[in-house]
Amino acid sequence: MAKKDDKKAEPKAAAEPKPPVRMKERFYSEVIPALMSRFGYHNPMQVPRLKKVSINMGVGKATQDPKTLESAVRDLTLVAGQKAVITRAKKSVAGFRVRQKMPVGCRVTLRGDRMYEFVDRLFSVVLPRVRDFRGLSASAVDGHGNYTLGLKEQAIFPELNLDDIERVQGMDITIVTSARTDEEALGLLKELGLPLQSV
Repeated sequence: MAKKDDKKAEPKAAAEPKPPVRMKERFYSEVIPALMSRFGYHNPMQVPRLKKVSINMGVGKATQDPKTLESAVRDLTLVAGQKAVITRAKKSVAGFRVRQKMPVGCRVTLRGDRMYEFVDRLFSVVLPRVRDFRGLSASAVDGHGNYTLGLKEQAIFPELNLDDIERVQGMDITIVTSARTDEEALGLLKELGLPLQSV
């Protein structure tokens, strides 16, 4: 009886290494030294850094039209590269016909590499596409190291196909940093490429 050929298991192809995140690399190679020099930090761990990015879409018509909310969730998921979750009303508001726990929008919180990738795209690709863009305000910091900006429409994100957008929808983006002062927060964000208005 002929022996079966022993087939050696073929070695699995090694997964291709993920390309480095451009902004994250620049933070460690350029931003940390620049901020240490500017603010007189003695230790690289004292340098403020990005902690997370929160993106929120309020959908006013979500209570009457569930498809509007589905569309917003889909768009925000594509924009952020992470599944958006539905936000619900914390309390009832009679004037807006909103009851507690009704869906009112969607949000995403980004951390790590996805956070750096999103902020990089936001600063270098998305904001320059805003019509008549002249830079962001330096007064949008909240005193706790966080910077918030509002966008009027999602169509400026290249991830979205204009033909697929069912309703123009704005969003609020909050960049949370570990900075202790507004000056340090703005210093960090400017070094990362935040396009501020010229004074």
